[in-house]
Amino acid sequence: MYPTVSDVLALPVLRQGRPHVVAGSTGLDRPVRWAHVAEVADIAHLLRGGELVLTTGVALPDDGPSLARYVADLADVGVAGVVVELVRHWHDRLPKTLVETAEERGLPLITLSRETRYVAVTEAVNGLIVDAQVAELRAAERVHETFTALTVASAEPGVVLGEVTRLTDQPVVLETLAHEVLAYDAAGTDPGELLTGWPARSRVVQLGERTGYHAGAGWLVTVVGARGHDWGRLVLVCAEPPPHRYRVVAERAASALAVYRLVTRDTDTLERQAHRAVLTELLASPAPSAELLARASALAVPLPGRRLVGLAVRPRVAASTRPSLSTPPLLRELAEATVLAARRAKVSALVAADETGVRALLALSPEAHIDAVLSRLAADIHEARASAPGVIAVGTTVTGPAEARRTLVEAGQVAAAALSEGGDGNERPLHRLRDVRLRGLLHLLEGDERVTAFAARELGPLLQRDAATGSRLVQALRHYCAHGGNKSAAAVAAHTSRTAYYQQLARIEQVLGVRLEDPESMLSLYVALLAHDLTGDPTLPGEESSPGRGTQ
Repeated sequence: MYPTVSDVLALPVLRQGRPHVVAGSTGLDRPVRWAHVAEVADIAHLLRGGELVLTTGVALPDDGPSLARYVADLADVGVAGVVVELVRHWHDRLPKTLVETAEERGLPLITLSRETRYVAVTEAVNGLIVDAQVAELRAAERVHETFTALTVASAEPGVVLGEVTRLTDQPVVLETLAHEVLAYDAAGTDPGELLTGWPARSRVVQLGERTGYHAGAGWLVTVVGARGHDWGRLVLVCAEPPPHRYRVVAERAASALAVYRLVTRDTDTLERQAHRAVLTELLASPAPSAELLARASALAVPLPGRRLVGLAVRPRVAASTRPSLSTPPLLRELAEATVLAARRAKVSALVAADETGVRALLALSPEAHIDAVLSRLAADIHEARASAPGVIAVGTTVTGPAEARRTLVEAGQVAAAALSEGGDGNERPLHRLRDVRLRGLLHLLEGDERVTAFAARELGPLLQRDAATGSRLVQALRHYCAHGGNKSAAAVAAHTSRTAYYQQLARIEQVLGVRLEDPESMLSLYVALLAHDLTGDPTLPGEESSPGRGTQ
């Protein structure tokens, strides 16, 4: 807000006096709070600090000890500098003691070789200060208006941080109290450099006030929270001590972020949003960038040098109730159960909910016993969600970030395949690729038009017959295949008499033109049924359909 001694010396009114810095040049960046004309030596006790003292020297002593005491007193009260006119008392140069003491104390000492109207100097300097104060007030008003609008609109963290960098031109980071980075804006700098080693760097920056500047780190830190509950810190990275305006910006931004969290408490937490963003980019990036790896590390989940395992948690609910149970509250509960299980197992993990369930990437140390860790995680998640049964699936263990996408995709495919099997009360606590077998292969091929064409070719006539007549031949075929061609067991599962069920099988053979007892025919039809299930076509009944209705 205040001009520096250098700024004042650049004013035309002072330039006309030919200013020359004879001592204390290291203090030329000191702010000048006011310009004050003072001719007497005993003036220090009347000053408050930050003044630029202007004098002709006519009342100053000539003896060394008195001059040394004069400079020391001014330095002690924190004056910005001293300007001496070399016209009336001293002409060619200042006394040696005066110069040496000023240099020792780092107090800027400036001479003017021409007579100068100090009244004009004070008017110019004080006018500059007033202008700066007015500009600061106007800037503060703009800050107030900006963050008031953001608060009212419940702006997302990315938008709030963008305004912080626009108003300060400094990088800014939002972190949890556990020093995990939730959001950031690098202000045009290298994000990787900003985030590398963040948790460790942040832990050493501790302040005893809600807003303060840590000179060692070059961080302006303010606590984020509301209603007595603090949950994060906003860090403005600035190498030099920040002006007061930066503090105002940081505090107003922290308020806007606190309000956002209060308003959006029924949605995903900021932590889960940050994790989701990293997981989404890992899925979209065959080769993760250095910035992405730094972001994961800043969330306390380092990926290089770790063994990575993709994890998928899906709710198992009936088709009729799936729309209501697959709403965000259930998925948030699943995500939090997964996070808690990972913390209990002391496993670093990226965890986030998506539209189908929970996706996670576990980062295990090379020494970890993977099977034991996975078994404990699965047990804890199932116990936490006992009232809402679900499927937990894992992908292949990989050894580097470049393969993270593969294990994440595999976990999702295994979970989808496991869900399509249906729960029987004795379900595995954890599903792997080897467990889903043929269903897993078909899920890997989901969307392949050749598989879709095969299913349509094998089942087409039967689907059309059911649609046209209301028969349930596809369901009868499903029971037959599921029981390996055992007609009696299939009839019991279909809740149909043997006679009626055998008639259905005969009709199926007639419509399709095949012999069901032929192993290859039954295998082809079973594969076609599994492939058709992937389309979600409502014309194909599932195992949960109602019992048979007699003859078809």
